[in-house]
Amino acid sequence: MSLYTILFLICCLIPSLGPGQVRDLVSGEYSAAFLQKNLIPFPNWHPFPRASEREAWAKIPEALRTEYIKKGEEALAYQWPALSQDLYLEYSSTGVRRDYDRLHHERRQKIQDMVLAECIEHEGRFLKKAAEGIQLLSEEPTWVVPAHLGALQAGAELPDRSDPVVDLYSAETGNLLAWTHYLLSDELGRISPDLPSLIESELKTRVLDPNLDRNDFWWMWTPGKHHPGRSINNWTPWICSNWLAASLLMETKEGIRQQTVSKIASTLDRFLNTYPEDGGVDEGPNYWNHSVGSLYESLVLLGSATGTRSSLFSHPLIREMGRYIYRTHVHDDYFLTISDSPVKIPFPSSLAMLFGRDIHDENLTGLGAALAQRQDIFARGIRGSMTRQLLFLFNADLLKEATPKQPLLKDVWLPQSQFFVAREKENSADGFYVAAQGLHNGKSHNHNDVGNFLLYLDGEPFIIDVGPEGYKAKTFTAERYSIWTMQSAYHNLPTINGMMEKEGKQYAARNVQYQSWKDSVRFSLDIAGAFPQEARVEKWARNIKMDRAVGSVVITEDYRLGAAAKDLTLTLMTSGRVLHIAPDRLIVRARKGSEGDRLSDVEIRFEPDKLQPTVETIRIEDGELRAEWGPDLQRILLKAKDPQQRGGFSVSFRRSSQWPRR
Repeated sequence: MSLYTILFLICCLIPSLGPGQVRDLVSGEYSAAFLQKNLIPFPNWHPFPRASEREAWAKIPEALRTEYIKKGEEALAYQWPALSQDLYLEYSSTGVRRDYDRLHHERRQKIQDMVLAECIEHEGRFLKKAAEGIQLLSEEPTWVVPAHLGALQAGAELPDRSDPVVDLYSAETGNLLAWTHYLLSDELGRISPDLPSLIESELKTRVLDPNLDRNDFWWMWTPGKHHPGRSINNWTPWICSNWLAASLLMETKEGIRQQTVSKIASTLDRFLNTYPEDGGVDEGPNYWNHSVGSLYESLVLLGSATGTRSSLFSHPLIREMGRYIYRTHVHDDYFLTISDSPVKIPFPSSLAMLFGRDIHDENLTGLGAALAQRQDIFARGIRGSMTRQLLFLFNADLLKEATPKQPLLKDVWLPQSQFFVAREKENSADGFYVAAQGLHNGKSHNHNDVGNFLLYLDGEPFIIDVGPEGYKAKTFTAERYSIWTMQSAYHNLPTINGMMEKEGKQYAARNVQYQSWKDSVRFSLDIAGAFPQEARVEKWARNIKMDRAVGSVVITEDYRLGAAAKDLTLTLMTSGRVLHIAPDRLIVRARKGSEGDRLSDVEIRFEPDKLQPTVETIRIEDGELRAEWGPDLQRILLKAKDPQQRGGFSVSFRRSSQWPRR
């Protein structure tokens, strides 16, 4: 019996966290009594050098100094765009969020670029233009983007200035202005004497007071409050990390400061109390950045503000949460497309290195260093909030010493998340890589995809999850599942009598099992429960097996219906191109690999007496999907020739022996 099989059996005996079972890790460590004794007073907390402390800023590596000053100079030429009421209302009439969001983010990015450039150069060149930008932020009716307003302020298309609400981006704006005040308050005051007090007032009104005084924002997940149709997700740690920085940097009254930090600790715990023991992110690897990553950021700030190093970096749950990101890493820039995660993500490489260092995990540090190399961050800098920028800039020399290594794991099994990965060759992208997940269709950023599997070849996507289109109004409404990329018929799943899987936590996998041996891995589950009752699916047992000895992946389906089926179709979404269709097989050319012009052909075999293949070409209209996949994708449909009430079939994947590799 393999180690993974033993671990699986052990995990099955350990009850997963349920309602009423709480960890309260953050508030346990940072209790009100602890904060009263240990929270460093406002005037004495000195997390990073201020701009006037020139010796520290002069030590930032020259390449980064040059790049950040260059970004500041580009910002000097930026023409501030108008954020009009008509533009804000555009979202409610068209459902398009990108126009307002782009300008909202651009304003803040240019201010950040100039603030960091001024801190590095400190000659006053960037202060006046930065002050103009800050003044414009103070004139915005809200810092909440229109797509987020409805979840926080019921029945309104325009913000109520008398009753501010806080979303992801208003919290991020608070982070930007709080650090700006900390770093450059004196310098900005000489340019515009009222500006420091304006920042203080705006932060108090728009972020600090609403978050402290109110308990009804859905992302707080306050006990006793009901938020129908919502589940706690990345919003909670994302907002908390920015709120924490702003309160530590700006709140001068020690009693209120302690009260705020205590409330943030309790809010973070509500997020952690929902987390599976295996550290799985049900929103997918793209959201590790602002769920797990923001939690890490919060723990760093709490440690700094109390003069301690958080013991939670040694806690098994925090360590497992950190490890999730390399467990879903395929090769180079590719990560698994789970929920709304795209195939390539803006990976926070510097944060991963810091996180890996703090939990003593060489795999996490190595992945961060490897992707930092690919991103060239030590010459080009990073993306991210002011907190993350400062963590990077003042650790750059240390981070540069990290050893790059992509931890290409042979096997992964997360029992609570019902998620597995198997790689044909450990520490190599060569060969097949397969992944699948069970769980349910009520995940945050859910796709109806219980039992969906993904297949990569030589580190490149082959059988794929298309991922999300660019977000728009109906993405987060009852119309979400009218979007084709969210539907099970466009995942690698069966469609039964024209019926697809249904959304909701009650539509879940059953009898999920995982076994691993030296040369093979097997993952099986029953996905019948993911279909609506009218589909009359009594059993649909899917078995996924990788055989490393022969280099194959085989999908076996065994089903039982309440009545004879009229139609059964298995979908396979591929980024490759079907070259040849025969009665018992398809030859599909995988997309260009990472080794120059090498191409691979895959033979997909099936039982010709049971299945009839057809191929559709799907034109990609969405700009974000086109950037990832190109102008079109192919959808392979394997249709049952004579569907019965009970039956089964199998589909196998191997490199083609008929078509030459070139």
